Amino acid sequence: MLRTNHRRIIFSAFVNSAEEIKKTKRKSQFAQPKPDLLQPLRQWLDSLEIQNRKSAKFIAKLIPAQCPFERDIILFGRKIAHIPPMCKLNPLYDQFVGLRFRALCYLVDQCGEDIQSYC
Repeated sequence: MLRTNHRRIIFSAFVNSAEEIKKTKRKSQFAQPKPDLLQPLRQWLDSLEIQNRKSAKFIAKLIPAQCPFERDIILFGRKIAHIPPMCKLNPLYDQFVGLRFRALCYLVDQCGEDIQSYC
């Protein structure tokens, strides 16, 4: 505690937070990084190139545009529940969406095909 102009200033709040920051830095220095077991699969999916129309159509049909699990449960004309999209829980979600996007871009750019049927 410090007295200035008849006011008491307590530094404990500042000192404690600085000590906690030092402790967390020490812990993070010694913490081992967790291995990402899906990283090779992510890299493989990101590096896939679409090279023909048949595979592009297959990928565009296989990977849905929207989450198929999202639903509204309606009873007697009233919405009683909503099931949220579960696709975001998939650890490879971004890679699958990117792959589908690349397939659709291939169909439009290289094949000149209309992709409205896939949306």
